[in-house]
This record gives sequence, structure tokens and C-alpha cells, in this order.
Amino acid sequence: MDVWQIAHVIGRVLFSAIFLKSAWSHFTKAKMLAGYAKAAGNVPAPETAVVGTGAVLLLGALSVLLGYHPRVGAALLVVFLLPTSFLMHAYWKITDPAQRAAEEAAFWKNIALAGAALFIMADPNWPWPLALGNVF
Repeated sequence: MDVWQIAHVIGRVLFSAIFLKSAWSHFTKAKMLAGYAKAAGNVPAPETAVVGTGAVLLLGALSVLLGYHPRVGAALLVVFLLPTSFLMHAYWKITDPAQRAAEEAAFWKNIALAGAALFIMADPNWPWPLALGNVF
């Protein structure tokens, strides 16, 4: 394996790590996260949403990490990230400066991660190194 292939594998691990950690939190701290979602005021069925989005995060992250249907996995992550950014991190509605700054950082982090997931979806270099190999 050359240095670029090694970087590709490390990049997949690092990219997937945040989503795997988040999925774990969605399952182990579901009640707390459901309370946060309920407080946002615009998330239907917060308890179900937290567990469902945890599953989406887990499937998307594992797909990209393992290189098994990575375009589908990256699409799942985009489907999570974009609505979540606007529903849960609407910083423009917040007046408290500290809370606004935290939500603004979370919003733009999600937007940047969605951009990275779109790059993964558009990657023409198949198969990936050390991947299970399916493109779609």
C-alpha cells in the first residue's frame, strides 16, 4: 500500500469516528438527547427520532469505514446532517451569546461534514483500499 492509500484508510477511520461516537450516544443517552430534541421544539416524536437517527448514523459510518456501499452510507450521513443542522442547531434564533456560539459551531461543523460526505459520494476512485468493495 502506498502513502495515499494509507491516508485514505486513515481518513475513513477519522471521518467515521465522529458518527460512530454520535450513534453510540444516540443509543446510550437516548432519553437525554430526546429531551434536547424536544426542547428544540420542532422535532416530531423526539424519542423515536433519536433512536432512528442513531441507526442512520451507525449504518452510514460503518458503510464508509468499511467501504461497503460507501455512496449509500455517505448519503445516509447527508440525510442526517442537513436536517439536523437546521432543526437542532438554528443558532440564528438564539439570543444568549454563549449558547448561540455553541450552536453556530455545531451547525457549521455539520455542514462541513455534509460536504465531506458529498465528496465521498462523488469519489470516482474505486475500489477503495482495504474496503469491502461495493460502490453503490
